[in-house]
Amino acid sequence: MLLVVVTFVFFVALVLGTYAAVTYLPKFMAERELKQRLEDVSPLADTGPADAPALVIEDARGPVPLQRLIERAGVKATPQSILMSSLAAGAAAAVVVGLATPQTIAMIVAALLGLAAPFLYLKYRASRRLARFEEQFPEALDLLSRAIRAGHAFQTGMGMVADEMTDPVGPEFKKAFDQQNFGLPLKEALNQLAERVPLLDVRFFVTAVTIQRETGGNLAEILDNLAHVVRERFKILRQVRVHTAHGRFTGYVLLALPAFLAVALSYINPEFMSPLFHERMGQIMLIGGLVLQTIGFFWIRQVIKIEV
Repeated sequence: MLLVVVTFVFFVALVLGTYAAVTYLPKFMAERELKQRLEDVSPLADTGPADAPALVIEDARGPVPLQRLIERAGVKATPQSILMSSLAAGAAAAVVVGLATPQTIAMIVAALLGLAAPFLYLKYRASRRLARFEEQFPEALDLLSRAIRAGHAFQTGMGMVADEMTDPVGPEFKKAFDQQNFGLPLKEALNQLAERVPLLDVRFFVTAVTIQRETGGNLAEILDNLAHVVRERFKILRQVRVHTAHGRFTGYVLLALPAFLAVALSYINPEFMSPLFHERMGQIMLIGGLVLQTIGFFWIRQVIKIEV
């Protein structure tokens, strides 16, 4: 009898849930998309006088640095959700390592890695997204230049770039285009574009457009020259990456080799590796080795990092 009642309740809940999802989910998604679009075109802070009516209010969604990192990563998340994910990942990593080994230091290291994992993921996504933006940026400049030569206004050309280009160039230009459409001065919209996309080429673009609008000049020719410079920088950058590939690979090997040897020796001869984890001196040496390995890895990264 109990099984029949549970089955009946389950199917009734399934039918009602499906009906609610079909009825209310499209409206909820549309409202969420509208809210997200309004948040995207709102500046992070009011730059006007204190007693002047603000076009937009100060962003209250979370800390500005974390919010900026989320925007650069192109992730649909809030600072609060990232912080909660960090705490959950840290706790889960500590519990898993605690079940595998009773070492307190291992649990602490796992918890710290879990706490840092969401932020490292955001930084990785942001760096990859900026790299894609920089690679697509010359095409956007060419499209904007052709639109201006065809007789369109600069704002119309920005709209064309927003519609024609894919992520991340299209969405970023879409935000700037929507901001100036909602009443924000074009100069401020371009400055916020340069803040969201911290690339030297974008700052050149914003500066060139600002100067041209104040003093005049052939903007289409300026954009063509800027696109040519960006492409030439990319050619040099690819050559530099080829020449520094050996150094990058060396850094990865030096970072992974001690950990691989530690795991292998733990299986081959556990008694030989036991003092490293159980003795006080062994734990100090282990922490020192991790710190020195990390410093050496970032040192190698800085040595082979060549600004172009």
